[in-house]
Amino acid sequence: MECWIYKGTRRDETYLYLAAPDDLSRVPPQLLDALGPLELVMSLTLTPDRRLARASVEQVQRALDQRGFYLQLPPVDMPGQGRIQ
Repeated sequence: MECWIYKGTRRDETYLYLAAPDDLSRVPPQLLDALGPLELVMSLTLTPDRRLARASVEQVQRALDQRGFYLQLPPVDMPGQGRIQ
């Protein structure tokens, strides 16, 4: 499965994976507002043997199939971001 990864310009370390390039039709408007303008970072092919930094390939594929997008948030302990309670 191919996916496209965009970086939100308002939130560090936050990435939006899309099932189709530039297809934001299934992403909630509130989420798009929070992310700000998006910048394409890369496209990649999700395969069972591929390793991702913060999610499993299966988790990302399931979200892309069901919702058309997957949101990758920054690590909880990222300096300057504080802990999410």
